[in-house]
Amino acid sequence: QQYFFISASLQALLEKYKKKHSDVRKLHEKVIIQMNDTHPTVAVPELMRLLIDQEGLSWEEAWEVTSKTCAYTNHTIMAEALEKWPIDLFSRLLPRIYQIVQEIDRRFLIKVNEMYPGNEHKVKKMAILRDGQVRMANMAIIAGFSVNGVAKLHTDILKTQQLRDFYEMMPEKFNNKTNGITQRRFLAHGNPLLADWITDKIGNGWITDLSQIEKLRPFADDEKARREFMQIKYENKVRLAKYIKEHNGIEVDPRSIFDVQVKRLHEYKRQQLNALYIIDKYLEIKEGILPKTPITAIFGAKAAPAYVIAKDIIQLILCLQEIINNDPEVSPYLKVVMVENYNVTKAEKLIPACDISEQISLASKEASGTGNMKFMLNGAVTLGTEDGANVEIHELVGDDNIFVFGASSDEVIEHYKKADYSAKDYYKKNPKIKAAVDFITGKQMMKIGCKESLERLQKELIGKDWFMTFLDFDAYKKAKDKALAAYTDQKEWAKKMLVNIAEAGYFSSDRTIEQYNRDIWKLTRS
Repeated sequence: QQYFFISASLQALLEKYKKKHSDVRKLHEKVIIQMNDTHPTVAVPELMRLLIDQEGLSWEEAWEVTSKTCAYTNHTIMAEALEKWPIDLFSRLLPRIYQIVQEIDRRFLIKVNEMYPGNEHKVKKMAILRDGQVRMANMAIIAGFSVNGVAKLHTDILKTQQLRDFYEMMPEKFNNKTNGITQRRFLAHGNPLLADWITDKIGNGWITDLSQIEKLRPFADDEKARREFMQIKYENKVRLAKYIKEHNGIEVDPRSIFDVQVKRLHEYKRQQLNALYIIDKYLEIKEGILPKTPITAIFGAKAAPAYVIAKDIIQLILCLQEIINNDPEVSPYLKVVMVENYNVTKAEKLIPACDISEQISLASKEASGTGNMKFMLNGAVTLGTEDGANVEIHELVGDDNIFVFGASSDEVIEHYKKADYSAKDYYKKNPKIKAAVDFITGKQMMKIGCKESLERLQKELIGKDWFMTFLDFDAYKKAKDKALAAYTDQKEWAKKMLVNIAEAGYFSSDRTIEQYNRDIWKLTRS
């Protein structure tokens, strides 16, 4: 599939170019191929094939064109995005492409050996072909004239950890382009009540220039503006409550605090940490420790069909939804909602209604995130780790307008290096963690849930917990309880929300695209 779409795109690209331009050697002057993650990396050898076999260029000429035309964006350090294809499959399906990959690899390794003579470690790490695999990320970096991450922290991790050898060899290629979102979809279209209110206060310039939203900052200290804003937030919560009632059959109180975690279901994003907190809160309420403001915990996610543990986490959340919402002692203080078939249309209802934005990935694992930006733009307050673009959100809004917790990316990376994190030790020594984890396979859960699924998830958490849920549990609980307590002061909470909106201007995709063009594409209107 990848090859089919890539080849078709490149052939169409060359055909279009040749209609107006005679010299294919100058392709890079009019065209840039931005490879988003490693999925389109076959573009490198396929462009070489087209230039050599069809256009009659020499290897050197074709490589000069390719290496000036291709650029690579690394969107995540997760293994599924750093593709590795088995050589036997690759060479069988794409024999000519494989020949070209072999030659790219051979020529590059000559350079590595020249720069680092006798350093077999470098050669092993930087080779495209190694251990029976074609390593697509390595090919994208070798061929691309630009390699960028998508948040400051992410790019730093690429340089110092994940792609360190490549950065040391060719630092000039590396740059950062922090992701952005479009305010036209996620505010103007998705939250018309708030959009109209903002336009009434500062004009409509923000729609095409989001940096203008900083004009809203003085209104964070305006009591009347804060009241108006909180009324809009309440109306959006009423709209979402109505939707949840109609589609999930669950009554939720729009005056409760809406705590929302919507994103892909992945262990590194740690929906399981949120779920453990919910179990802990449920057990506290059963003991008579009641939250000052009722909590509505809302989840939305899609899981890859083959990702078994992700589906086990969904099973856990659905079981908690059934147990908690049907417990008359607990449900007035805590509700759980799993929105089905999460998509952008549903996000347009969820994001405007959110009070607390859950951005709780294990530090160093989230490249950027964009949900965090969408929530921020709509006034939600972030509860998050210092990961991805959370770091930049924190810098913009300041300590008073975000709730940060957890181990730093450096600490996490060190734990992985030393292999010294033991989930079992946390489970044994921390009674709160033990009680929450034991609940997963307790009588109530087993009565309604899938025994195999719940036992597998519990075993994974105690025996492995690769994304260090237990490491951050106490810090997460403390930060979340602090956020819930802060919500009771509605004037101050409104101020936090308005500061978040006013500081969201940097996260427009307009700015991101402008930076790509300024630094990488250098395209002009012609």
